Amino acid sequence: MPIVRVALDVPLSTLFDYVASEKTQLEIGQRVVVPFGRKQVLGVAMAWAESSDLAAERIKPVTQVLDDVPPLPQELLTLLQFCSDYYHYPLGMTVLSALPTRLRAVEPIAVKQSLDYTLSEAGRALDVATLPKRRVVQQRILQALRQAPLSGAQLRSLSPSAPAALKAMIEAGWIELVDRKSNPLPQAGERTNEKRNLLLGAHTLTVEQQQAVDAVSQQKGYGCFLLHGITGSGKTEIYVHLMHEMLQRGGQVLLLVPEINLTPQLENYFRSRFPDVDLVSLHSGLADGERAQNWLKAQSGEARIVLGTRLSVFTPLPNLGLILVDEEHDPSFKQQDGLRYSARDVAIFRANQRGVAIVLGSATPSLESWYNAQSGRYRLLKLTQRAVQPATLPTVRCMDITKLPLHEGLSEPLLTAIEARLQRKEQSLIFINRRGYAPVLMCTSCGWLSECKHCAGKLVLHQKDRSLRCHHCGAQQRVPHACPTCGDADLKPVGIGTQRLEETLQARFPAARILRVDRDSTRNKGAWNAMRKQIHDGEADILIGTQMLAKGHDFPNLTLVGVISPDGALYSADFRASEKLFAQLTQVGGRAGRADKAGEVIVQTAFPNHPLFQALRAHDYEIWAQTLLAERQMAGFPPFVYQALLSAEGKQQGEVNAFLQQARTAAMELKLPVEVYGVVPAAMPKRANHHRAQLLVQSDKRKALGEFLRAWKPVLDELPASRLRWVLDVDPMEF
Repeated sequence: MPIVRVALDVPLSTLFDYVASEKTQLEIGQRVVVPFGRKQVLGVAMAWAESSDLAAERIKPVTQVLDDVPPLPQELLTLLQFCSDYYHYPLGMTVLSALPTRLRAVEPIAVKQSLDYTLSEAGRALDVATLPKRRVVQQRILQALRQAPLSGAQLRSLSPSAPAALKAMIEAGWIELVDRKSNPLPQAGERTNEKRNLLLGAHTLTVEQQQAVDAVSQQKGYGCFLLHGITGSGKTEIYVHLMHEMLQRGGQVLLLVPEINLTPQLENYFRSRFPDVDLVSLHSGLADGERAQNWLKAQSGEARIVLGTRLSVFTPLPNLGLILVDEEHDPSFKQQDGLRYSARDVAIFRANQRGVAIVLGSATPSLESWYNAQSGRYRLLKLTQRAVQPATLPTVRCMDITKLPLHEGLSEPLLTAIEARLQRKEQSLIFINRRGYAPVLMCTSCGWLSECKHCAGKLVLHQKDRSLRCHHCGAQQRVPHACPTCGDADLKPVGIGTQRLEETLQARFPAARILRVDRDSTRNKGAWNAMRKQIHDGEADILIGTQMLAKGHDFPNLTLVGVISPDGALYSADFRASEKLFAQLTQVGGRAGRADKAGEVIVQTAFPNHPLFQALRAHDYEIWAQTLLAERQMAGFPPFVYQALLSAEGKQQGEVNAFLQQARTAAMELKLPVEVYGVVPAAMPKRANHHRAQLLVQSDKRKALGEFLRAWKPVLDELPASRLRWVLDVDPMEF
């Protein structure tokens, strides 16, 4: 009987042997149901085995082979094996975490029939001009279907009211539904020249954009390109032209974006530019069923463009021809639990494995990518001009708050600038990366502060529901009527959050329409889309937001950005804090003046002459990157070294420290060429009643660090840690 090695979702670095019946036609990469302990669980067949270490009678048979979807391709299994090895995470858990939730269940998945809308005989005979003028959507749909049959999603991109119009036209007998397999969509290569010109002709590229498109299009085999373009320089337009080029060759394109908030906006844009190409998105905002269907469309090759957040880097794509990573510097590409992979780094490995080009796009590349471009590992493509003329970069002014009186955190020059925008009917954005009303509540009498008893953090005041909330562990309590320590009723909010700014600005500008965009106000499904529409339709005058508003959004009427309290990052213990702040301020500043109106950015800081703000005023990323790289080289930080962080947490601080000390001793005993630092408390030493500490290991050679981790990880697995949680993070982003 043949023996098959199966990957299971268990925290062990091993595969499990099962007997496959001769009758079941099992293929490697297929999902199987197998007995494990007393349960039936789902696994993935990874390899055939000549023999097993187990006695024949102890090897259990495979219960069921799920042939509802095609097997995972060998190329993807190799990629997952690489991730398991590199990030030192159990192979079974790595493989299973890459599947959509629905495909991890033991029940077979019901694959929905893919249906398209097409014109019936009566629809083809119909003269569109005879329809009443008010039936604009029906006219649009009929004209689109004259070109080719289209899916529901493609028709919805023509108009939000498309479903109602379709229903009416199906009832009238003009449109009918057909099975997609019997009615394949036209391939991109079958476009007429006239259609190609319609698609790309309206968007003439600048010289720099054309050079970038040519460089990537002419690449034979693997090549990694860093597309460094100022905000508003038209990186998306380059993506469109590269996609078009790849679709012409019959390939699939994978576009990774950092934020789920950016997906609907980009999806609509790409659908409008590629109306007859099947495009799917993959992100956590989709229902499990829809996500599984989209994943299967990508796997079959039916979906030509796949747009998704980090997990979509593991989507099987038989005709993958190009990978694009937008905002490649964004920390969201790094998973912070489970398999702690960087989607950007995995995408680069995947492009190399497949022998295709990959483009990393950013206005503020990560220092790692910039260093790789400077040393010749990546090819640098630059965009130095804004794509839409006469749009120019905004002017940046730094207000020295040590010399200016502040009214509830706002300086007079900033308030005057907001007033000028209100008079001109332009929009302003006030950026503060702190939600809630105030970061802490304080007793003016005895100095009591609202601290979280479960964490080493403060409880944030949320004025609307009169609650104190911990943004780390989620603990919540009512605001006390008096100080719990001395009984004084004079409790004052200290510091500023988005809610407090909203209240202050509403009092100062009572007629202004103010919109607050943060995690609290966008919690409900659809809230963020509704807000984005409000901003675009000019129904908001002042926007107050956290980093959600900083990324990739295009608001043509926004001409002022005010930045409140950015200084914390200048003296943070995190060595990447100033790099992140520069990226954030460049992004948020890039929202200003993107159309024909000049933009202005006002930064309130106590350090106006800091090199970071000097580089920001000059819009000079390169000089700032040079400064940071010199600092990092001197201090011995990435990208000049490679790091791994062992973190542990538990209810007893002594147990946490003892475990890490044992781990450190074991590391030293290996006597390998790596630096092992001492055990230190985490940046947040206590969270949700758990004490947290960590141990950093680094080496100036990636290979040496990998060899050390391969020797160290089995030792860690054997250390007694029953009452602890510990995790090994390779290339950590958070400390």
